[in-house]
Amino acid sequence: MAKFGETFSNIFKIEELRNRIFFTIIILLVVRVGAFITVPGVDVAVLKSTMNAGGANDLFGFFDLFVGGAFSNAAIFALGIMPYITSSIIFQLAGVVFPQIQKMQKEGEEGRRKINQWTRFATVFIAGLQSIGVAVKLVNTTAANGTQVVADPGVLFFLSTIILLTAGTIFLMWLGEQITERGIGNGISLIIFIGIIAALPVALMQEYELVATGARNWIFEIIIFAFLFAIIASIVLITQGARRIPVQYAKRQVGKRVFGGTTQFIPLRVNTAGVMPIIFAQSLMFIPNTIAQFFPSSPAMQSFAAWFNPASFGYAFVYGIMVVFFTFFYTAIIFNPKDIADNMKKQGGFVPGIRPGQPTAEYIERILTRITLPGSIFLAIIAVLPTFVQNLFGITSLFASFFGGTSLIIIVGVGLDTLQQIESHLMMRHYDGFMKTGKMKGRAGVGGF
Repeated sequence: MAKFGETFSNIFKIEELRNRIFFTIIILLVVRVGAFITVPGVDVAVLKSTMNAGGANDLFGFFDLFVGGAFSNAAIFALGIMPYITSSIIFQLAGVVFPQIQKMQKEGEEGRRKINQWTRFATVFIAGLQSIGVAVKLVNTTAANGTQVVADPGVLFFLSTIILLTAGTIFLMWLGEQITERGIGNGISLIIFIGIIAALPVALMQEYELVATGARNWIFEIIIFAFLFAIIASIVLITQGARRIPVQYAKRQVGKRVFGGTTQFIPLRVNTAGVMPIIFAQSLMFIPNTIAQFFPSSPAMQSFAAWFNPASFGYAFVYGIMVVFFTFFYTAIIFNPKDIADNMKKQGGFVPGIRPGQPTAEYIERILTRITLPGSIFLAIIAVLPTFVQNLFGITSLFASFFGGTSLIIIVGVGLDTLQQIESHLMMRHYDGFMKTGKMKGRAGVGGF
């Protein structure tokens, strides 16, 4: 504990790091303030009552979790940073389909600059379309007592809502870029992180009230938190876990200098796809319940939606299968063994015992498939865990969402990434960091593969 306190105090001894942390905190405070500034003409109390009725089991509740409650507040940041994330994914997938974009991705800084510019333009377009959908959703939403969310729907309301929501997303995109350049951590990821973590105090307060009123035994509550910490530890283990492939480089002489002759490693992560498979699968699984909300008087639609009840075993099974599928799908898109093998061959590198070129690509792909399988199964278990925790232990849906799924993986992943950046600043100034990186470098992988 004393060592941790000393390391924490060292952060504020480095002026640049201290300024970056304070800058990041200020920007994140601005993000949270914007989540409570409501667009004109919306009755927030009525909107919240309809959101509570739907819960987190529809697409809107899932979306509201990512934007820190801004959607249920009809705030100017209601769309959050998700249009930018969608745009980035589209261009990432387009690189596989369109050779021109794939060529730009390999052009280095200039190509990335062009793609980033196109991504921003696409973000504005996507945010505009989504803001129209939100405006229509607000106008057509009515509470159980017949009260409308928008008392005076008209052209002025539609125009102001579309402009404000689109501008809010663009402003968030700019804030995220400022954090990345002048703060600490990845700005876009931190904006999503702060939106998810904002619900944690409310969830903890609900658990405290259950214990205080005697509705839940405090020993059982301790067991629940111990279970939560065990899940977090396992996610950290899988997130950091990697299989390192040794690569040797042949010696070559340029003038009087000798290059190469060293051994490096290609780290193949167990969870290469990150949280994206869960986001894809969860978005698709929520669509039937969301569509059914627009047809409350249709028995056929309600019966169809019942098959996608998150509390059912069938839902969990299909959900888990989809997570496994999307894990392999997304890993195949973002990681190309052939490109890795070709780059190694150009630089004179080779895997010991494996011929360069196509045999190396097949070897890397075989190892990647073997470590992706347990990684995908782990992701599927984490994805369905909140539902089982809520049903088995009677935990509130809000607190149960932190036992797995998208929320916990994003929190752990962003937290580790930010901590590693702070670590690098400390190590450059010859301070001890939070993580014992010196010992970790000698291992074949934290995951033990």
